[in-house]
Amino acid sequence: MTEPSREPKPQSRASASPPEASLSSSPQPLAAGALAALAQRLRRQVIRMTAQAASGHPGGSLSATDIIATLYFGGVLRHRPKEPKWEGRDRFILSKGHAAPALYAALAEAGYFPQAELATLRQLGSRLQGHPDMTLTPGVEMSAGSLGQGLSFGIGMALAGRLDARPYRVYILLGDGECDEGQVWEAAMAAAHFRLDHLTAMVDRNQQQIDGWTKDVMNLEPLADKWRAFGWEVIEADGHNLAQLQAAFSQAQSVVGKPAVIIAHTIKGKGVSFMENNPKFHGTAPRGDEVAQALAELGADPSERWP
Repeated sequence: MTEPSREPKPQSRASASPPEASLSSSPQPLAAGALAALAQRLRRQVIRMTAQAASGHPGGSLSATDIIATLYFGGVLRHRPKEPKWEGRDRFILSKGHAAPALYAALAEAGYFPQAELATLRQLGSRLQGHPDMTLTPGVEMSAGSLGQGLSFGIGMALAGRLDARPYRVYILLGDGECDEGQVWEAAMAAAHFRLDHLTAMVDRNQQQIDGWTKDVMNLEPLADKWRAFGWEVIEADGHNLAQLQAAFSQAQSVVGKPAVIIAHTIKGKGVSFMENNPKFHGTAPRGDEVAQALAELGADPSERWP
């Protein structure tokens, strides 16, 4: 007698979606010009936050800013800032948790907590710690710190959503240096095995990590082919082109029967000349005249208030 197959079968998200799926879920997406201006504003906040704290990770925050801006303000994530625990929300997991300043800037901009709190980054007693803490900060889905764990965590959320017949999608932002971790690839196998087509990973492909260029530390190429070999739909985009990012997210949402990964080609320290492609600013905050120069290059207006 042949044993019945135990391989998981694809499920229709439409048939599993409860009536809640049709409810109004998030702010209206911004027009292209407004979205670009907002992304620059988030970058300025990253500079101010890390300068005020005299510590932090500006380089990888700046490379990820356009991705995060598109998620929260470009019509991708369904979320309710006034209801951070709304069960129908899409989940965003910042696996590269050292880029917390970019996430905090976006959450404050969306209204999860007051903008004034951004000035408390990394202070004792602050809700905005150096790496996100889901027990402290509204809008944070996973406490991050040790790299390589966000994809596994996201798979758990995606499987839970399937079991509970919830319509939400799960998005996970990974660093390319983080992809050195074996756990990332174990998780990649699992996501494809369970056909998690409501899960999208993004790789912030800025080609640098704390010890230098990824090609020198642990060469990842051919990165796209690796993800394909693990059973994923691969989408590549310019990680600083907001229209390309929106199109990439739209394409990922249309994939059926397997997870999707967006390889976003970015520049570490994007927008600040002396930070771009400079490994020093992986974990070094700007100081003194560097702060003024960075803010000027990012289009700061003297009337813009901080905090």
